[in-house]
Amino acid sequence: MSALRISVLDQAPVPDGFTAAQALDNSLSLAQHVDKLGYTRLWYSEHHAMPLLAGSAPEILITRAAAATQRIRVGSGGIMLPHYAALKVAEVFSTLATMFPDRIDLGLGRAPGGGQLEAFALRRNRQGPVPDDFPQQLAELRAYLHPERWALHADVKGPHPFSKIHVAPQASIAPQIWLLGSSMWSSVTAAAEGLPYAFAHFFAGQGTRQAIEHYRRNFQPSDALSAPNAAIAIGVICADTQEEADHLHASVRLLQRRIRMDDRRPVATPEAALLELNEKATAPNPLFGFTAGSLDQPETEFPRYVVGTPNKVRDELLRISRELELDELIVNTITHSHEARLRSYTLLAEAMSL
Repeated sequence: MSALRISVLDQAPVPDGFTAAQALDNSLSLAQHVDKLGYTRLWYSEHHAMPLLAGSAPEILITRAAAATQRIRVGSGGIMLPHYAALKVAEVFSTLATMFPDRIDLGLGRAPGGGQLEAFALRRNRQGPVPDDFPQQLAELRAYLHPERWALHADVKGPHPFSKIHVAPQASIAPQIWLLGSSMWSSVTAAAEGLPYAFAHFFAGQGTRQAIEHYRRNFQPSDALSAPNAAIAIGVICADTQEEADHLHASVRLLQRRIRMDDRRPVATPEAALLELNEKATAPNPLFGFTAGSLDQPETEFPRYVVGTPNKVRDELLRISRELELDELIVNTITHSHEARLRSYTLLAEAMSL
């Protein structure tokens, strides 16, 4: 068995020509598939107002997947905490942890999960500037899930007023909290709070090494974790031949270009993607200066998507994990064909001896 844990991030991609309902059915199929293959955990992302991705409510997808699987941990990758009251998040995930003991992860992020308009629509209070209170939210959430932590918030005036609140149901095994991000801010916070940390390398690969190394060097043990536990989320497309893998990858290459143009259309077929990639990109706003090359994947130290045959993908993932001293890799695979996505995860599981 591989010493390196391998997990899955599912963004519930919607293939062109299919409905969001079909995409969600694909997600359930994938959950059952990777559960049988031996992957460690399955996370669902939170994105809003995107025809490209059907995963706007990860807590609902978690419930469905956990009920339909046997052993895999299921969680959020992640819940965008600034949109919500900490108490409500605690209640939802404590309920999940009660229903599925020792199988629920609560990955937290602070990104909007959408554009500026969606972020404004999701704001708890639309008057005045956006509050920068993520650390306070995080501390409050952890105390709801672990009531003994309220003692940390006592001051000269007495205990924290919310310490009187009893989260019901209070799970016997609380969900495992992870801090997620794609910047140094998340690395600094995860290290200071003593939490497991996952870096979204597939999304922003420029600062991966810096973030992971800072986290490891500066980690402070906590009641949640005694030693650093680091992972990166990385794109993977695995196929029987390099030619097939490269062909499937065209859909992702176009998706990445479109996202930079604020184009949220569903996942194109490889054939349609290749045609569009060969066209000169045009700016959605002529006042916004850019070059066509800037809309493609930027060069990074490590590839954001590892594409190829099982042996090639395995060797590259092991190299990256050794260089960054990772405990876990969280694999994100997007293809237009659901069958190709299932096949990619099968080939990877076999190559990694899960």
